[in-house]
Amino acid sequence: MTALAWLSVAVFLGAYALIATERIHRVASALGGAGIMLAVHASDAQAAFFSPESGIDWNVIFLLLGMMVIVGVLKQTGVFEYLAIWAAKRARGRPFRLMVLLVLITALASALLDNVTTVLLIAPVTFLVCERLALPVVPFLLAEAMASNIGGAATLVGDPPNIIIASRGGLSFNDFLVHMAPMVVVLVVVFVGLCRILFRKAFVYDPERAAGIMALDEREAIADRTLLWQSLVVLAVVMAAFVLHPVLHYEPSVVAILGAGILVAATKVTTEQAIAEVEWPTLVFFMGLFVMVGGLVETGVIGQISQAAVGATEGRLGLTAIGLLWASGGISAIVDNIPYVATMSPIVADLVQANGGGDQAQVLWWALAFGADLGGNATAVGAAANVVIIGIAARNRTPISFWEFTRYGLVVAFVTVALVTPYLWLRYLM
Repeated sequence: MTALAWLSVAVFLGAYALIATERIHRVASALGGAGIMLAVHASDAQAAFFSPESGIDWNVIFLLLGMMVIVGVLKQTGVFEYLAIWAAKRARGRPFRLMVLLVLITALASALLDNVTTVLLIAPVTFLVCERLALPVVPFLLAEAMASNIGGAATLVGDPPNIIIASRGGLSFNDFLVHMAPMVVVLVVVFVGLCRILFRKAFVYDPERAAGIMALDEREAIADRTLLWQSLVVLAVVMAAFVLHPVLHYEPSVVAILGAGILVAATKVTTEQAIAEVEWPTLVFFMGLFVMVGGLVETGVIGQISQAAVGATEGRLGLTAIGLLWASGGISAIVDNIPYVATMSPIVADLVQANGGGDQAQVLWWALAFGADLGGNATAVGAAANVVIIGIAARNRTPISFWEFTRYGLVVAFVTVALVTPYLWLRYLM
């Protein structure tokens, strides 16, 4: 490799280390790395802002932006508080039943929205319900974080790595529904069983507290019924447009932005309220990350790694897929799965082409997605949703340590990745 290629690798690894250790905020690390890549001419403005191979993936950015705005409007209605009280009452104050319902709501919401947004909305309500039932909140928060990562794997918009994979691999919303969602349903059921074992000490029933929660009226949580119906209609249309992509030929990013624009324009929600829930640091982090990875592409580093990977696997698709699944799970346990997938996606694209580029070779994309999404459950820094949950817990004076998260997360990650292994082999490689 050239000196510039080695320099770009050093810059990327340095920024990656800072992101993983959180010694410096990940947005500052990504922007700093991107700035250095541009400063040393590993990339340039044309490549960083306009190149589809080595630039910022604006489809990813605007898809996330549009969905965040829609959720920002939906939050104004109080529907999430309604769901939490409804779940507690349906569970009749029984702790395990409550966890099951919250896990199912979180997993479903993460499939429709994104996992970071889901935990931001569900976690505050969890504090309220657990306080009323005198339950330890940490096990519920941990279960919700992990459920969001599992449920988010089901769809294109559910987990940020999936958005990157879809954009790089030319995969549609329906592709994820067909190939990822069926196994995710199985994994959610298995995860519920794991919760019963892992968090069994938290399930202490208090009859008096349960009677208090049963006295609440969840309908009072709805602050604006008109806005709720308007929001649900727009969200339903957006989801339908995702599914009908092969017919409509609108990219998910376009659909999300159109839905957000219509919702803001057609309702009384102000622009300030609509964008208040947008996670601007997350969007900026993505931009910096794309520029850094683009620097590796422009200097030929990614191409050389791809050639080495193709040579090492020698066309053995099964070995490549299973190896990619477990390697992705392991690496995503150590570092955030977003930068990992952003780095790996161009390499996997080359591997898919090297294996013929047909439908069977697409298993490599599903191996990458499953590994990154599920491996992110292993540690506190493995996925953005985990970091968000830990931050919320710290602000509410119920801190979750790295190792407290990890001792549960490692079990969940290992079991779920192990279950996906025969699924990939039997469905795509037999």
